[in-house]
Amino acid sequence: MEPPQDRTLSEAAHPRTFRAFTYVYPVLSRRSGGISVGINLNPDKACNFDCIYCQVDRSKTPAEFFVGQPKLEAELRAVLSGLRPGGALWSEPEFAGLPHDKRIVTDIAFSGDGEPTTFKNFSAIVKACTAIKEELGFDTSKVVLITNATGLDRPDVKEGLRYLDAHRGEVWAKLDAGTADYFRLVDGTDFPFERVLANIQACGQERSLVIQSCFMRLRGAGPSADEFEAYLGRLEALLAGGAQIHLVQIYTVARPPAYGIVSSLNAQEIDAMAAKVRARTALRTCAYYGQVDENQGLLGIEPAPNNMLPKS
Repeated sequence: MEPPQDRTLSEAAHPRTFRAFTYVYPVLSRRSGGISVGINLNPDKACNFDCIYCQVDRSKTPAEFFVGQPKLEAELRAVLSGLRPGGALWSEPEFAGLPHDKRIVTDIAFSGDGEPTTFKNFSAIVKACTAIKEELGFDTSKVVLITNATGLDRPDVKEGLRYLDAHRGEVWAKLDAGTADYFRLVDGTDFPFERVLANIQACGQERSLVIQSCFMRLRGAGPSADEFEAYLGRLEALLAGGAQIHLVQIYTVARPPAYGIVSSLNAQEIDAMAAKVRARTALRTCAYYGQVDENQGLLGIEPAPNNMLPKS
């Protein structure tokens, strides 16, 4: 007889599925420091980025293409009810084995299988989910938008964020590069890099942001010294332009990426990057690590030929 499978939530795996639910999925988040209840506004797996390190398996046909708000709200209510103090979910296999300091709902997060700000009714869904969180007593849990920053200039998104400003909301804006070429390479998009930077700056002028930056090896090579220097310059420019930043997250891949040419930087490299951010910007900076080797890609070894990829 095979031993029972360990179903305990892990920082090394973030499946966007939970039981028979479609939109809501709790994960153990290394960056949140506890349970993050994810809300997937892109079950069709559509995204305006195609990041080479993305952990969403886009090789399979999605089971769902649209978001049914009543069903999403019911799922969120069920999960949060089960994760209240003494709630039934804490004794279930996914949660029972968690260490005491991780048995806390730190946030509900709009993330999922694509860019959440592309959802056309973003403001309405944000308000509805926040109301459920507060109704069920999760007053200290944040509402986090994890975003690639492309939609931060949309009027409906701005409305939703202004609502969140008064309800423990937080924006985690993605910035993985210092140059436009490296941005296109890593994030797999033709979206203008300068517009991403402008969106981050404008959003940060209204509220304090978290900057989330993922660095990795491509065919064994990390970002060049010049690339990271350019990244530091982008942070300095954001601050000079009036963006408020209360945290920079420097991290590497911790789960199987899209392509096998991607692997983790080591802890010393990530720590050195974080130290440089602190020294140059005086911003609070946290480091997060991973141990993903090459050839673990969900979609194969490498994407379509791209002359910008570093040569082995």
